[in-house]
Amino acid sequence: MNEQLLHTLTEHNQQHLLRFWDSLDATQRASLAAQIGQIDFGLIARLFRARGDQTNFRDLVERSQPPPAFRLDTAQNRFTPQQAQERGTAALRAGQIGVILVAGGQGTRLGFDHPKGMFLIGPVSGRTLFQIHVEKMLAAARRYGVRIPLYLMTSPATHDETLAFFAQHGRFGLPADDLQVFCQGTMPAVDEQTGQVLLERPDRIATSPDGHGGMLAALRRSGALEDMRRRGIEHLFYFQVDNPLVDICSPEFLGYHLLSESEMSSQVVAKRDPLDRLGNVIQVDGRLMVVEYSDLSDDLAGRRNADGSLWIWAGSIAVHAFSVAILERMAGSSAGLPFHFARKKVAHVDERGNRVEPKEPNAIKFERFIFDLMPAAANAIVVEIDPAEGFAPLKNAPGAAADTCAAVQAQMIAQHRRWLEAAGAAVAESAPVEICPLWALDAAETAAKIAPGTRVEKARFFA
Repeated sequence: MNEQLLHTLTEHNQQHLLRFWDSLDATQRASLAAQIGQIDFGLIARLFRARGDQTNFRDLVERSQPPPAFRLDTAQNRFTPQQAQERGTAALRAGQIGVILVAGGQGTRLGFDHPKGMFLIGPVSGRTLFQIHVEKMLAAARRYGVRIPLYLMTSPATHDETLAFFAQHGRFGLPADDLQVFCQGTMPAVDEQTGQVLLERPDRIATSPDGHGGMLAALRRSGALEDMRRRGIEHLFYFQVDNPLVDICSPEFLGYHLLSESEMSSQVVAKRDPLDRLGNVIQVDGRLMVVEYSDLSDDLAGRRNADGSLWIWAGSIAVHAFSVAILERMAGSSAGLPFHFARKKVAHVDERGNRVEPKEPNAIKFERFIFDLMPAAANAIVVEIDPAEGFAPLKNAPGAAADTCAAVQAQMIAQHRRWLEAAGAAVAESAPVEICPLWALDAAETAAKIAPGTRVEKARFFA
């Protein structure tokens, strides 16, 4: 028995983690000891004790105001779209912008047992999410005459396969120096009754990714923050892998962010239904924050203004702009971002080493969310976008009510059809169309490439 390990674990009532020590070989013991050494058991104990603490979201929402926003109806906006375009374009041309892509999730809900970024989403081309995103970045870099680095965050479940996939495809044309893949951290799952860390198997602790808020620590640990400073990157465009419509490095969005001298800006859509499953952005005591849809009561969600519009209208789509300064400051903060708790079903081994597959939630997982940066950000703002032009999340397997592969592909086809028809082309209703970002990045570039009167009668990929 490893006496030092046992002493540490006994202090925190976690000595059960060595229950199978005598049956492990030397390699397994070394692995388990390393896993134990990475856990802050004092933090786990504090989090478990705080699990019952409840934020009074009703009080927060009752005291809230609409967030400072740039709306699609620009009449009341402080800056015009043209001003924003010009400011964002200048920052891009100056090489001050980098990209963070969060890609730690697997496609389990899609019936796809691989990193979600490898999912074939192109409605005509069959291109993957990863390829579409990288091609948008390359097209933007070409347009602005710069190199735009990609900082790609994986999870332990997706890291190795993602690295192999990018290597296999030559990084889809992205220069090696412009791609940095880093892995987010993990947190152990604990028994919801005792707070004891669960064992996935006798030599492995049950862990899960620490949430997209774990990005702060991962950026610092990987050296990515240093790389940003070396390159002169001052601001970052952030998005998640499951949205193929995202307008990567949108100069207008970045322009509003920069003109507002904001440390964190967020794209939002106007909620169509009070119960839309989106984070709700509100302002409380002069600071922005997100209230998750599950924490918002139906009556507050449904409250309306005198004109009939929703009182809480801004739904977050997980697309942000950050200053590098706030990431550095918060990554170095002892407090960091708060942890959130989730009751989950976690498979584990019991005291006899038998595998247990629970039918009901049995454990607590801890994770951090990147939107919790909002209250710490100076001059935080939201920017409303048209979901038809920038939001098509791929979440669910066929047969679900929304966010399926078919629904996302339909939105992609509809967008590219609009671009072609605005350029004077005639597209048959039965003809699915897809535009490669390297051929045209937007409607204006499509208009410069397509001859008016062009007819599209069958499926076509413009590349």
